Amino acid sequence: MTAALIAFAFVIALSFFGVRIGFASLTVGFLGVALERGWNAGFTMVGQQVLDDAMNYNLSVIPLFILMGTFIHRSEVSNDLYNAAYAGLSRIRGGLAHSTVVACAGFSAVCGSSLATAATMTKVGMPSMQKFEYSPSLATGTIAAGGTLGIMIPPSVPLVIYGLVTQQDIGLLFLAGIIPGLLLVLSFLIVVGLWVRVSPDVAPFDESGLDKSSKRKSVFAIIPILGLFVLVLGGIYGKIFTPTEAAGVGATGAAVIALTRGHLWKLSEWRDALVETVTATAGLFMVLFGALVFLQYITLTGMPFDLMFWVEDMGLSPLGLVIMVTVIALLMGMVFEAIGILLLLVPVFLPALELAGVDLIWFGIIIVLVIELGLITPPIGINVFVVSAMVGNVPLSAVFRGVLPFVAAMLVVLLLLIAVPGITTFLPKMAR
Repeated sequence: MTAALIAFAFVIALSFFGVRIGFASLTVGFLGVALERGWNAGFTMVGQQVLDDAMNYNLSVIPLFILMGTFIHRSEVSNDLYNAAYAGLSRIRGGLAHSTVVACAGFSAVCGSSLATAATMTKVGMPSMQKFEYSPSLATGTIAAGGTLGIMIPPSVPLVIYGLVTQQDIGLLFLAGIIPGLLLVLSFLIVVGLWVRVSPDVAPFDESGLDKSSKRKSVFAIIPILGLFVLVLGGIYGKIFTPTEAAGVGATGAAVIALTRGHLWKLSEWRDALVETVTATAGLFMVLFGALVFLQYITLTGMPFDLMFWVEDMGLSPLGLVIMVTVIALLMGMVFEAIGILLLLVPVFLPALELAGVDLIWFGIIIVLVIELGLITPPIGINVFVVSAMVGNVPLSAVFRGVLPFVAAMLVVLLLLIAVPGITTFLPKMAR
């Protein structure tokens, strides 16, 4: 196990020096195998591993969901989602912030990307909150935290990757994410409500709202989006589509929505959308391939099985093991990006989790929620950096202050899901 721990230390060190996690894990994994079994074995292992994974048909679901999110993003439905939310929440104090949370949830449901959600809602929600002189911390904190909903509310790319790594049913994982996703939305709304109640000056009351015509128009505008969401997830749950087929149907439906809204009519728009999708997919697959090569070396050292025997000797309960892995994931979230945590941590502890009889559907939701926390906690907090960079005139420190109440809310939801697993497993058990 010592060699494996040294390898992890090298990956962390390279990450601190600015090396992307995919390249860091690929390099350390290759060198580890080469030093252990010879250079020829190292080159052969890297080439074979990457080739096998690149030819894996199941991975095609990832670029298709990314393409779906890209088309939805380019169809500019975010304004309609925001207005539809504001139509129902405009009469309460902090209505714009509440609307931002709900709009983030809606956009996440068809986009599946936290960064895209945070970036889009910054452009959509921030101007209105600045116009009505909302506190910069409340405004940016709400957007950064709302963006994290993108990887919990299905369809979710991290849940897809978790399902592929652990060989769990992706449709059941999507089902398991629904109630926790709604709990997160509710907890964020409670945070905003308490914040504006304790400090009314952070959210001046907007008495104008939307007129009836605008309300009606905004509600009708989101019907196609809701229809696409129901089609994709309903097709998966109803066993009409496989997840890969559902992703293809979703991407096609998203393109149709974009076309009906006056977008994607130019060849340049299609080129830009496809380039954006390929770039995002390539970056994600680089992390995936690098992590899998690294895990080949970790498996060679015997670390997963050493951990399994260690857990057995320690007599850790399933809950104790999950809490231990969760704490490690929280610490890793301060250094690594979301997908890197999934790919480096879960396979290492998978044998021990299986031996302990942990429900891997439940554990998947727990680990994804922990990853969401990493998106808004220092020192990385990539959603915070995205919002701060796009707003420009709000200091990074103010954004971090703004997300702290939402971090607390997420920790409460995390503890609730750990204490009451039935919240997560209820829907999957009904579907089985």
